[in-house]
Amino acid sequence: MTWSELDWDALDRLRNGFLNGVRPGEAYWKTPSDLGSYDLTYGERIGWKWDAVLAELAGRRWTPQVRTLLDWGCGSGIAGRRVLRYLGASRPDTLLLWDHSALASDFAAAAAEREFPGLRAAQVTAGFFASDEPIDLLVVSHVQNELLPEALEALHRLLDRVRAVIWVEPGTREISRRLGALRDHLAGPFRIVAPCTRSGACPVLTTGNERHWCHHFARPPSAIFADPEWVRFGQRAGIDLRSLPYCFLAADRSPLKGGEPLPPSRLDDSSQPADSSDPAGAPSPAILTRVIGRPEHFKAHARVLACDETGLAELTLAKRDDPVLYKELDRTKAPLVYRWRREGLRILGSEP
Repeated sequence: MTWSELDWDALDRLRNGFLNGVRPGEAYWKTPSDLGSYDLTYGERIGWKWDAVLAELAGRRWTPQVRTLLDWGCGSGIAGRRVLRYLGASRPDTLLLWDHSALASDFAAAAAEREFPGLRAAQVTAGFFASDEPIDLLVVSHVQNELLPEALEALHRLLDRVRAVIWVEPGTREISRRLGALRDHLAGPFRIVAPCTRSGACPVLTTGNERHWCHHFARPPSAIFADPEWVRFGQRAGIDLRSLPYCFLAADRSPLKGGEPLPPSRLDDSSQPADSSDPAGAPSPAILTRVIGRPEHFKAHARVLACDETGLAELTLAKRDDPVLYKELDRTKAPLVYRWRREGLRILGSEP
């Protein structure tokens, strides 16, 4: 599919469906052209979210061993293809696909085989779901608001067979908090790899934090803002091309390839203790922190909502304390994962 072949009528219909709410279980793909047009536009935007997630996992040095990769609820297959790129030379020879629309599964299989010569992409059968065959990596993308309760329950049961999972969803409050509840449910049998830098329960879900939700923002490629096709698409669809909110979960059961799994609260062999001082006390040790949402920038300071082993905290960085970090928080395309140098709720700077 190219921009000149784009089916604008199909995109308008899909957009209206997304805005008005897709009925759970409804197959909204009518033709292969629907899927091709979606994959080039809305699907690519989802791909940018996956790029941000996979960049964070690369920064955490997380590369699961994958012989069986299942893209569940695959749609046009954008998520599965992004993960295959991430795995590189260690990717499996077979990609398994499932979607309630056979049209979507066929499209996703053909797209994956075109991009990765030698790959075999196949739709899974009812027999596969009835078996107890292990699944090395389960990929799930943007399904929470489209599933009937029984389908969601079946997906949760499937997790019993999974060795690792990457799950990406839109960054809305409702869906993020649902994913957070699933994260806490999995935290026993699974090791939570990301986005968390803590091993305890999700603090967003605790009493008093109801207004918060764990979400992040991906940065689209800068070239699209000078691309007339993307500009036209954004205008016609009525969307802000700059805004890509998402939430996600990555978890595994087994050691990473090449060694033992890294503790979720740090990226290296730092001997720093995983606790911090009282907000009014002395400078806290440099534990790993994930920024939630977007940092807020003011004339002389920035404010962030941070999550780490100590819970949620609203922290402030004065521009004069670290001008470089102040600017970076506004401009970086990297995941907002830091080791702050802190004094209470005041950020003094960051460590590499």
